[in-house]
Formats: sequence, structure tokens, C-alpha cells
Amino acid sequence: MMLLDTHVLVRYARDDDKLGRRSGTAIERALSRDEVFISAISFWELAMLASGRRIELQATMTAFRASVLRDGMQEVPIDGEIAICAGELPEAHGDPADRILVATAIIRGCTLVTADQTLLDWKLRGFRTHDATT
Repeated sequence: MMLLDTHVLVRYARDDDKLGRRSGTAIERALSRDEVFISAISFWELAMLASGRRIELQATMTAFRASVLRDGMQEVPIDGEIAICAGELPEAHGDPADRILVATAIIRGCTLVTADQTLLDWKLRGFRTHDATT
């Protein structure tokens, strides 16, 4: 099971070359088994980036989310368990959205697919990553 970091979701949706070939194949394989997850925080993060004109999507956020879910990715809501875990993580990472992604991966038993070197280097019990650039 894999949880996609926000930038990986965008790269996958755009068929961007920055997403490594092995990573793209792994996502496709996991999709065929209904094992690709997206945190609800990623949709918030993308909406914030789009409203600030830091990213341009080909559709509205609502349409983008619907497309992602229709393609078989599963949305993971932020519940109390994830929120508590995110709050209790060590201070190695200050970005609240990334902390929620890490907590979601830990609580749901997913591997976080990311190109964020800080996250790739973060060593925590029960936290697994996959480098999206490979």
C-alpha cells in the first residue's frame, strides 16, 4: 500500500518525467490492487497552491479530486488518530501538511512515495518511504 505525497500525485496525474519510471510502474501496479491512497490534506494543499497561483491545474480542484478518485485512488480523511500522531512526531519536520502525511502513512501502514529529501531521510519506527524520482 502506498500513500502519495502531494507533488507525486500531481506528477502522476500530469505524466510528468520528474516521476521516476520505477515509481510510475509501482503506482500503476498498486492501483490495480486498490492500494494507492491520497490524504485529504493533499487536496487542501493543492487548493491553496492553486488559489495562490503557485500551481496550475487543467481542471477545478473539485474536478481534479473527482478524477483522481475515479481513477481508483482512495482518499484518507484526517481523523483524530492521525492528528494526534502528527502532533507527537519529533520536531525534525515543521511543515504541518508533511507531518499529517507522515502520520497517515504510519497509522495506515502505507509507504509514503515522495521526492522530499527531508521525508526520505526521516527515520521513524513504522515509517517507510519510496523515492519518487527512481
